[in-house]
Amino acid sequence: MDTGDKGGFTIIEVVLVLAIAGLIFLMVFIALPALQRSQRDTERRNMLANVATQITQYQTNNNGKLPNDGNVDAVEDGQLEPMDTWECSRSNPNAAKCFIRNYMNGVNATENAFIDPQGWAYGLTIANLGDVSDGEFYLSNDDYNEYMVYILKKAKCNGETAVTSNNARDYAIMYKLEGSGVYCQDNQ
Repeated sequence: MDTGDKGGFTIIEVVLVLAIAGLIFLMVFIALPALQRSQRDTERRNMLANVATQITQYQTNNNGKLPNDGNVDAVEDGQLEPMDTWECSRSNPNAAKCFIRNYMNGVNATENAFIDPQGWAYGLTIANLGDVSDGEFYLSNDDYNEYMVYILKKAKCNGETAVTSNNARDYAIMYKLEGSGVYCQDNQ
């Protein structure tokens, strides 16, 4: 008894399956960039934890003192001058360069390992909080330097801002995340 029914899919069933597959693809396509941003921000938070570890190491090697003030601008990695040309002596005391070279990259490092997940060499500013603000420091969307890590001495975190501390050994490390917000870590 052949009734002529071949058991295939109807056009409505095929369209429905294609629509569902399209929606799943669209959801993944929309969520993927956010997931990648989140992953890069996690790497940045881990890097800031490493900065805190290296500051502790610096303090151990220097009788509890924090690094002197200094600044290194963020640049595309290929445009960074070779680190073996960075002089770290008492006559040329750019503490930011010396901290990156000797602590973030290891002693006598010639290549920069202090690199953002997007391939930029992090910049670093080391300063007393009182020298850069009137007691509170925050990174706004308009005036922050992308890829710049801030080590603020005599400071502690208060949410996404740094506030003045009376303890000379206190510091706050701040970085503007790609996804949203500011990450602030201190030694409290």
